[in-house]
Amino acid sequence: MKISSRFAIAVHVLSLLAVTPSAHNTSEWIAGSVGTNPVIIRRILGQLKKAGLATVKAGSGGARLSRGLDEISLLDVYRAVDVVEEGKLFHIHNEPNPQCQVGANIQAVLQLLLARAQEAMEGVLADITMEELVSVLSKQIQAQA
Repeated sequence: MKISSRFAIAVHVLSLLAVTPSAHNTSEWIAGSVGTNPVIIRRILGQLKKAGLATVKAGSGGARLSRGLDEISLLDVYRAVDVVEEGKLFHIHNEPNPQCQVGANIQAVLQLLLARAQEAMEGVLADITMEELVSVLSKQIQAQA
């Protein structure tokens, strides 16, 4: 099972807003870069706005970053687009056989270990800022020019 693509799309959107701050960043224009429907972009922009990461003008006013890139972590983006419920990255099967030694105990063990795995992943996302990501992205863009 994969994490929702909303996270990658939101990172793409914020990166685009950072790299092209003077562009008229409409949902249609952003959708052209992302390769998706403008409705999806508007939904994600709404989530980014609600989280205080972007500002969006109604109509065709466009979008902008509302914070500096150094103030936005990938964890902020991850949480803004509700990729998963807190503590619910992994899904554990619901009805193991309670008559089986493994079935009777596996959920408790998995919940503990998988919670640690989610915390570790979120820790990594918290340590990476959009500034770092956009810096690497800009170098990649320049290398291809």
